[in-house]
Amino acid sequence: MNAPTPLRKRLVPAIAGMAAMALLAWGAWYGFATVVSQPVKRVVFAGDLERLPRADLEALSQSIQSAPSASLESIREAARRVPWVREAAVRRLFPDAVEITFAAHEAFAQWNDGQLVSRDGVVFTARDARSLPRLRGPEGSAPEVTRAYAGVSAALAPLGSAVTEFRLSSRGAWHATLASGLTIALGRGDWRPRAERFAAAWPRLAPEARAAEHADLRYPNGFALRKIP
Repeated sequence: MNAPTPLRKRLVPAIAGMAAMALLAWGAWYGFATVVSQPVKRVVFAGDLERLPRADLEALSQSIQSAPSASLESIREAARRVPWVREAAVRRLFPDAVEITFAAHEAFAQWNDGQLVSRDGVVFTARDARSLPRLRGPEGSAPEVTRAYAGVSAALAPLGSAVTEFRLSSRGAWHATLASGLTIALGRGDWRPRAERFAAAWPRLAPEARAAEHADLRYPNGFALRKIP
């Protein structure tokens, strides 16, 4: 019998090692596939839960547990549809549970009719019982209107009444409504100089002028005040 060559001496252990690694990999994959294919019997929630409606979380849990073989991605997509949810991460817990970690929106204002908007201008659908300012604008304008709201609130602060509504029209014109009921037409383009000029003049106006219900700032060197009939 011929003695094994040096090459055969090296190849045989290498091939055996590769086969062992493949077998271990297959075993690991088989175990993973077996776990993820098991029906979900328990759902664990974590993260920002304070603003998430309990009834919606219970409904989500029941729908996941009733699904015969829900994938982690399908669970994540279902979790993202829960009101107030900004993002959701899902992981499997051995042997028959999943954990869903939520990141929730923080409402900054009402947006148009029936929606909310976050401070960074993200529009989402949820209900909020708090008294929030109302922002309005064309589709896609939420980030711009949200950023401008802070500026108009600061510019009109000398009037002593909060801005309760701020609107951008489809033609690019800005309008503000104060808690006092005063509506202000700020015009198009850079409204800040006009708003600041109006706010500076406001304390010097006669009481009957400050009783106006509408202010039109769309004048190059002044503004007009009137009562709405």
